[in-house]
Amino acid sequence: MGPGISVQVQLSPGPFDPYALLASWSAGQAAAAECHFVGRVRPFTAANQQLDALELEHYPGMAERQLHQLATGQAQHHGVKAVLVHHRVGVIAPGAAIVLVAVAADRRGPAQRCCQGLLEALKHDAPFWKREWSAGVGTWVKGNTPLGEGH
Repeated sequence: MGPGISVQVQLSPGPFDPYALLASWSAGQAAAAECHFVGRVRPFTAANQQLDALELEHYPGMAERQLHQLATGQAQHHGVKAVLVHHRVGVIAPGAAIVLVAVAADRRGPAQRCCQGLLEALKHDAPFWKREWSAGVGTWVKGNTPLGEGH
């Protein structure tokens, strides 16, 4: 990790309040700019069916190390001071928070670029396996959604 960069990564098997976590994290930052993103589970499957739940599986230990590497790489690349990644695992209901990413930097540009880059890295490179549950049937998601798809 680069000098002075704080990287915090947590995986949560249960619901979390992204705004409480963000308030606690922000209180410890002495940066001029912060960028935050809260992602929630969509109400529909990739096949546009009503989603009952999204299940996220992972390998404990390995997943945290990989997320930490992704966050550290983005923090170093964009020259930011601090990064927080809080991600759900397990069975998650539609509308529930699944991810919180927060970035602190001296300027808004690096904070925003790091947040965006880290979200894309999480979407495409995080070691999670997703299963969508709809009408009692679980279907494994074959790939993640690339940037720009669905717009």
